[in-house]
Amino acid sequence: MYETFEHTADVGLRVSAPSLDELFAAAARGLFSLLVSDPIVGNGETMSFEVSGDNLTFLLVDILSELLFTFESEEVVLGDFVFKVGDGRASATATARALDPKLHGPAREVKAITYHAAAVRHTEEGWDAELILDV
Repeated sequence: MYETFEHTADVGLRVSAPSLDELFAAAARGLFSLLVSDPIVGNGETMSFEVSGDNLTFLLVDILSELLFTFESEEVVLGDFVFKVGDGRASATATARALDPKLHGPAREVKAITYHAAAVRHTEEGWDAELILDV
């Protein structure tokens, strides 16, 4: 599950899930819900992503930044995310489909995933995260 919230001139993304893998996938879905009005991908090419580091919060920010860079540089919408998080790494596969303005429609321009106030926390129910996106 994910939800957005307003934050001064930026937008926040709040995510919760029972596992880290699902948390990262929900955050990726939340990001793409902001980038395009219809983030449904369907059939497409499979792409892989991986980042490493010792901090879960930084891993989440870094992998979402990779997804955002790919969206912007390759003009593809990503979906159907499958994440594996652990041992100092976050890896993902996603289905990519060429960005089609008629199909996906414009939503919001996200300039960056910021480290400001970013947090990943373990809770009794599983995991939650909060991020601020520069729009």
